[in-house]
Amino acid sequence: MKISHMIVVLIVFAWPLYYLYQRQLGAISFLLLAIFFLVVSIKEMKKAREPKENDSDQSRPQKIK
Repeated sequence: MKISHMIVVLIVFAWPLYYLYQRQLGAISFLLLAIFFLVVSIKEMKKAREPKENDSDQSRPQKIK
């Protein structure tokens, strides 16, 4: 996910999260932020893992019949 998209999402959700925090429901806003950052980190880990998987497939010796 691009940094600009993350910033836009966080800015858009800033007011509702602040509203929840003011209503003594801050745990909900922290939970939602934790889920958001979990999804972002999983996507980044998948991106980082793809080149490793492609490299390992090519470096394996092929069986000769």
